[in-house]
This record gives sequence, C-alpha cells and structure tokens, in this order.
Amino acid sequence: MSHDQSDQERIESRAHLLPEEERVGSEDPGAQADAILTESDIREDANVAQDTTLEHRTSEQTVTPSEPPD
Repeated sequence: MSHDQSDQERIESRAHLLPEEERVGSEDPGAQADAILTESDIREDANVAQDTTLEHRTSEQTVTPSEPPD
C-alpha cells in the first residue's frame, strides 16, 4: 500500500477487475476490492515481528537493474 493513497483511492484502483475476475464477473467490484485490500493488509501486518518497522518499497527502490531497460 502506498502511504500517499487514501483507503478510497486504493479501493477505486483495485476495483478494476483483473481478466480472471472479469470472466466470472462481480456484483460489486468496490466491495470486492475493499475485502481484498483489507485481507492483504491483515496478512501484511501479521508477517511483521513486533519489534520491527514495516517498510513499503517498490521494486525500483530495492533492486538494482543488471541490464539497462529496453
């Protein structure tokens, strides 16, 4: 989760169905997105040791490319 995004922005961003989700459909993509993000946040927080700080980084911030981009 980006700390710059509000919960509503995260939900709106995730509410766009993935191809697999489009095939089966969704009666309420917003509610589905909210549930997915809530579950993801719980799992993320559960995997952190109590005496550590959870950092949110993108792959660009953590990986040095071995080859120049195309």
